[in-house]
Amino acid sequence: MVNLKKLTLLHSNDMHGDFLAEHVDENLIGGVSMLSGYINKVRQEEKNVIYAIAGDMFRGSIIDSEFQGISTIEIMNLLGPDVVTLGNHEVDYGVAHLLFLEKCAEFPIVNANLHIKTNHARLFKPCHIIEIDGMKILFIGILTETVLAQCKTDGLIGAFVSVEDAAAEVGKICNTYNAIDIDFTVLLTHIGFEEDKKLASLLDPAWGVDVIIGGHSHTFLTEPCEVNGIPIVQAGTGTDQIGRFDIMIDTDNNRIDSYVWKPVPITAANCPRDPAMEEVIGTYKSRTDEKYGRILTKFVRQLTHPSRIRETELGDLFSDVLKDALGVDIFLLGSGSIRNEQLGPVVTKGDLNECFPYDDAVHMIYVTGAQLKHMLLRMLRDEVFEGAHCEFYQLSKGLVVEYDQATHSYLRFDFEGEPIGDDMVYSVGLQHFHYLNLKDSFDITLDEVRANHKDRVVSTSCTQVIEEALQVGQHQDAKGEGRLILHLV
Repeated sequence: MVNLKKLTLLHSNDMHGDFLAEHVDENLIGGVSMLSGYINKVRQEEKNVIYAIAGDMFRGSIIDSEFQGISTIEIMNLLGPDVVTLGNHEVDYGVAHLLFLEKCAEFPIVNANLHIKTNHARLFKPCHIIEIDGMKILFIGILTETVLAQCKTDGLIGAFVSVEDAAAEVGKICNTYNAIDIDFTVLLTHIGFEEDKKLASLLDPAWGVDVIIGGHSHTFLTEPCEVNGIPIVQAGTGTDQIGRFDIMIDTDNNRIDSYVWKPVPITAANCPRDPAMEEVIGTYKSRTDEKYGRILTKFVRQLTHPSRIRETELGDLFSDVLKDALGVDIFLLGSGSIRNEQLGPVVTKGDLNECFPYDDAVHMIYVTGAQLKHMLLRMLRDEVFEGAHCEFYQLSKGLVVEYDQATHSYLRFDFEGEPIGDDMVYSVGLQHFHYLNLKDSFDITLDEVRANHKDRVVSTSCTQVIEEALQVGQHQDAKGEGRLILHLV
């Protein structure tokens, strides 16, 4: 007779400081109070419950940014995850600060691949074993260098280069720990849904990986995607939902016998509130409200940013503000820098900082027309429109790009009403993060652009530039169309 035991595995990813519930169509949705209430409810109802977070607890809210993650760690301590892996935004405040935050955490943080380049010493535990009801559950944390671009600011920190490297490391860890009779193995990844599928296809079944819980691409699934016999899941973004596995584990053969997975909406209808959590959040919120409640401006109407892979109203507005204020010919604004889907019509300092939380310096580089065309071809590659989590950019006024995906060619590439000259040199503004990642984002190197002209920093704070412009002008508006015209197949 097969020995079966039930495991309830709850999981979140890409929470991004989404601590507060919101009213949607008169219903209260999300927030860590109801999320905590649901987790506590399940822990009382079920015997064997584990709650895991697949990266990016940080960034995206005023409460997180103002206290540089310390508030988030305190809130997460109350939420009580059993294991957490790192996302790319965990290093936004610096690797040294992340190591400090780890000391504040009352839960294990696992990551198999962040290491010091000189001696390859790991910065975190690669894995964590949870023993529950006689079962040993192994969790392994995975990142790859492609999503860890922020670490390029620290030359001593390295990471896996590819999914293939990550798969090899998973094999090594599994081979090491399988000898102690691991009943169930979970990969906590933060590499994106498409990369998760590639990773699953590379895993040897003998390693015993049972489940991949992913993050980074903010993918909302209604059912798991199975690759190589391994269910892959994600729970979208924020705290509007939580993923739930109910798994029957065959402990004799160390494998899944059967499972059910579903996304659970965090709503007042099925999630009780957690008063202790609300008290802590209220303390932080009262401090940020006092500082960030000041009104900056009033737009003509609410402006939107519904997709990061197309031109948007907020993208037009912010890229134009930075172009005009900093005197560059063209500003390429990282689309992912805009974190909210809408802003306004009344905009407070807090609204702006939550919508645009990345206060980078701005670099002015110089590119030829031919180089600019090459850079934007990289941005418009097919995988971007197939769901890959790649960098995308909002174009400032004056630049008009019409692109045909079927032929992978431009139908129009104009600047100030004239076809762009291949040999002409244009000044381009880039945020610091994107300046550091020219090769990944644009398939061009700093040496190549420096051959045209030496680059320089033109602002130490793009957020301050935008805030000043919004304060000075009222009733701003933006079209969100006419600059990036896409003909997609």
